[in-house]
Amino acid sequence: MQNESHSNVKIITADPSAIGLFGLAIVTLVASSQKLGLTEGLSFIIPWAIFLGAFAQLFASIQDAKHNNTFGMTAFGAYAFFWLAVASSWMIKMGVFGPELASAVDGKQLGFAFAGYLIFTLFMTIGAMETHKVLFFIFVLIDFLFLGLSFDAFGVAPEIFHTIAAYAEMGIGLLSLYGTGAAVLNAHFDRTFLPVGRPFGIFKPRP
Repeated sequence: MQNESHSNVKIITADPSAIGLFGLAIVTLVASSQKLGLTEGLSFIIPWAIFLGAFAQLFASIQDAKHNNTFGMTAFGAYAFFWLAVASSWMIKMGVFGPELASAVDGKQLGFAFAGYLIFTLFMTIGAMETHKVLFFIFVLIDFLFLGLSFDAFGVAPEIFHTIAAYAEMGIGLLSLYGTGAAVLNAHFDRTFLPVGRPFGIFKPRP
């Protein structure tokens, strides 16, 4: 009877949070420019929504799954599919898929989707408290984004809530760029080059 020897191979993969945050940063910067009236139209937002908002974050989600990082996988994956859905919704509204779909648009349906994402993001904000403070404040801004989008879609004080969503989205973009730089440079130099803030330490792991 032959003796069988087994060896374990450890595959090390890079932290995907930088590319995920970069995708989030770019798409929110571009989208917020339209909400704030700095740019016009949706045509040039759509490719950034698909390739940066969706594909970059989906890639990060898949890589986080390999890290056994449920939080990162879920967050990046959920927002990746959000941007795919939003880009598709914009194309429907613009008549890309024909006049019948464009004429049947009801913005309140988006309101229910935004409200669902608001509830989801509130849960994720709690989780972000034990990651680092930059990520926590990104999620807080995402909370305000979905709050504004939800009320705007339902027609409740649309001017106020549209403005809240616009500024929150711009803040997400800028803070996510900082988070991207921190994730890359801190790993590259193997030290805290750009501080991100310690976890709050409120929710301790169960002993």
